[in-house]
Amino acid sequence: MSELLQSLSISASGMDAQARRLRHTAENIANADTPGYRRKTIDFQPASEGGVRPGPMRLDPAPFTKVFDPGHPLADALGQYDGSNVEMITEIADAREAQRSYDANLKIFDQSRQMTQSLFELLRR
Repeated sequence: MSELLQSLSISASGMDAQARRLRHTAENIANADTPGYRRKTIDFQPASEGGVRPGPMRLDPAPFTKVFDPGHPLADALGQYDGSNVEMITEIADAREAQRSYDANLKIFDQSRQMTQSLFELLRR
């Protein structure tokens, strides 16, 4: 019985971690055109109870893209300013991967819940 409850806990921790990853990815996509915005990333760390937990949020140290727009208020003497370091292809791929991982953890959670429910029904008889 404890293994079923542990599987619920592990899959729930995976769903939480992927939800946070997806939240950061959404923020990155929303701020892709914001000058000086640094991409947010998150790493996962093993949890003591067997699952995962999101680590600290980090800012991507990749260089900013230079945007040529002489009329922009942030433009320098050459007519350029620092854009963000967000690449949409990377963010879309990360979002898709996080969503699929979340869905996989959700299926495991649902299967464990159904198995626990079936066990309780058997024990009631």
